[in-house]
Amino acid sequence: MKYRLIGQVMPAVEMLLGSGESVYTQSGGMCWMSEGIDMSTNTRGGFMKGIGRMFAGESMFMATYTSRWEDAMIAFAATVPGEIYPLDLRETGPMTCQKGAFLCAQNSVDLNIVFTKKLRSGFFGGEGFILQELQGNGMAFLEVDGNLVEKTLAPGEVLKVDTGNVVGFQSNMHYDIEMIKGGMNIFLGGEGLFLTKLVGPGKVLLQTQNFAEFAGRIAGYIPTSS
Repeated sequence: MKYRLIGQVMPAVEMLLGSGESVYTQSGGMCWMSEGIDMSTNTRGGFMKGIGRMFAGESMFMATYTSRWEDAMIAFAATVPGEIYPLDLRETGPMTCQKGAFLCAQNSVDLNIVFTKKLRSGFFGGEGFILQELQGNGMAFLEVDGNLVEKTLAPGEVLKVDTGNVVGFQSNMHYDIEMIKGGMNIFLGGEGLFLTKLVGPGKVLLQTQNFAEFAGRIAGYIPTSS
């Protein structure tokens, strides 16, 4: 597979597929393609796996696109302003991602649902009880809100992040949620109640924008009928 990233504000990834090569995305993720590509839609892994993806912010059904000949072209676009991150799992190993980060991947990559280690991390962490894990031998592409920031943590190094600004991290890293300390900080600090705590070693992907938070602020300016 060959690919190139197009655009800056609302980017897309355009791919050239080899004969018989497949990529998949959540339902509705494709934006254009050439002739010579067949589409099939299914739950990819069964009904229960499809249900799990719904809880993780993705669609229940996945669309798989398979090329019938060499260098057939297909493109997938981001849904919000930001970046598209090409993730080579052959280099990073399994990656845990926040819900909604997955855009598309080669057929050799599996998208699985994982649970946080502690109930409080899921219920109060701001990103939901369920996360996603990408594993396999190939390329995946992630959506990033705003700009991407990459960090590599040394063994034992700690990084605390507003939960909505985490895109993903290597699955062998320790992950937890901790509450902000101090009553004045909680009620007057203007931040969320919880931070994501990541402990190295490992690679962390961050985003400068939390689109869900941004949308909530915009909604506050929309007049409502009395």
